[in-house]
Amino acid sequence: MSEKQPLLQGGDGSKVHAVELPTWEGEASGSDEEDNPNVQALQPTAPPAHKVDHVLGYDNLEGTPLPPPSYDEAVMHSSYPEQSDLTPKLPSITEDQARDALLQHVSEHCCYGAKAARDLSFSKIIPSNAFHYILETFTEKRSTKWAHEPYHGQPIDGPYNGPAPGPWQIEAKQPPLFTEKVAYVEVPHTASVKPCRDCIGLGRTQCNRCDGRGRESCTHCHGRGHRTDFEDGEEQRRQCHSCLGSGYEMCFRCNGLGHVICKTCDGRCQLKCFIRLTIKWSVHRDDYIVERTALPDELIRDATGDTVFNQKHPRVMPITHFPDNNINQASNTLIQRHNTAYAMERILMQRHRVRVVPVTNLHCNWKSESFSYFVYGFEHRVHAPDYPQQCCCGCSIL
Repeated sequence: MSEKQPLLQGGDGSKVHAVELPTWEGEASGSDEEDNPNVQALQPTAPPAHKVDHVLGYDNLEGTPLPPPSYDEAVMHSSYPEQSDLTPKLPSITEDQARDALLQHVSEHCCYGAKAARDLSFSKIIPSNAFHYILETFTEKRSTKWAHEPYHGQPIDGPYNGPAPGPWQIEAKQPPLFTEKVAYVEVPHTASVKPCRDCIGLGRTQCNRCDGRGRESCTHCHGRGHRTDFEDGEEQRRQCHSCLGSGYEMCFRCNGLGHVICKTCDGRCQLKCFIRLTIKWSVHRDDYIVERTALPDELIRDATGDTVFNQKHPRVMPITHFPDNNINQASNTLIQRHNTAYAMERILMQRHRVRVVPVTNLHCNWKSESFSYFVYGFEHRVHAPDYPQQCCCGCSIL
């Protein structure tokens, strides 16, 4: 027997009839789901189109980025340092510093021998500079989508409070510059209360484990109603003590009710529906390295150096007079790329800088062998792929 269901009031004041869930009657089928306590009910999606209201200015509610307001790209005059200030004379490394750096590098490799580093002689020391240009663009992206949460009497800011502001008119607390963050904001004047679409306003849904029957196959006898044992070499058939011979037991998920609390509305029967604004602040970063030795360029990226140019503006201008023209060309290319690549994001700030990283190529002799290695960065990192005493496992280190 099912009790008479009450009328529920919708968000617009209309009356909605609650619909009964199907209940089990008669024989249960043998196609019960496997006894898996981790089975999860289907999760709801966004409210159906016929249950949400049209909000002026919010036609794109699929979560895709919204075009930002246009930006007046006025020419910004920037004062650049003189060319003589852009490339400082970095201190050159001494033989003792080069040897100590190699010994430290060898100590970090358990199979390397230290004798070659201690006894080598330098034949040539070639200092040079590597240039590292970095461009960063701090942007803001906005998108909107229908969202919902269980309604438990919280205030509702609906259309009766006025028209909804545009997505880019809503104020949001911006994080510190060049800090990535995601924020979610309820769009003002877009909320309403509606019956839960998943439980039809009942506050409960059919149990997806027993399909609303309230019972499932007995896990002890596998639905047979009896168990077979062997006693004194003879087969004994006994009634299952768990299901008392019925072959079925109560569904543990719904306690035999055939239904469970609706996860969408948390049993509240109604949902608060509103438009959610997602704001994402991002940092887009590109760089370019000029390094003319055999040292791999990517090693320069994390090495310490001297910053000889550093500038921050809502829109930066390309560098035009750096002594190495490759940096000028890279600056122009990357800035043009950033100014056009993020059309669906608002550029809030840009910054670029040039670092100079010292690189020294050292040519050495040890016994009858000659090899070279690199010392780079202010911390004297070492790149020595040709080091002569690279030992394998099991060999002795002299």
